[in-house]
Amino acid sequence: MTQFSLSFDNSLLVRDDQGRYVQASAEQILAAAREAIQTKFQRGASFTSTDVVKEYLSAKLVGLESEVFAVLFLDSQHRLIEYVEMFQGTIDGAAVYPREVVKAALRLNAAAVIFAHNHPSGNPEPSSADKSITKRLTEALALLDVRALDHIVVGGETAVSFAERGLL
Repeated sequence: MTQFSLSFDNSLLVRDDQGRYVQASAEQILAAAREAIQTKFQRGASFTSTDVVKEYLSAKLVGLESEVFAVLFLDSQHRLIEYVEMFQGTIDGAAVYPREVVKAALRLNAAAVIFAHNHPSGNPEPSSADKSITKRLTEALALLDVRALDHIVVGGETAVSFAERGLL
């Protein structure tokens, strides 16, 4: 398994329980990055560019040690309603249940969705299982007039878009 690693000098500091400044760990830096990206992309943020979507999802999913399947629920103008990490798996897979994704889309009144998950191995290439679940989810949501816009796979510091590759 490839783990995300950072090299940095003593300029990245965090405050410990006693109020002293100590060198930040990679986990603390990634947690702060996730918090910053959440602040940057609040409800109503527009996701009309694949590059913006990749930046957002890479920050959310990079460095996780197990596979996480998430969904961006969007309105008809492709603005963020909610980001939801729906399923968590192991180092090489996560069970994804279309019924749960459909229920969430209905509850949030989503007009469109973008699927995303990480590959802890660091290889962002979509697997045949990734392609299969994307097809099943897209078909299930289409029955409700919810459009699947993309599926982003984050591996290491790279993200792959199904839409850009013509897989969706």
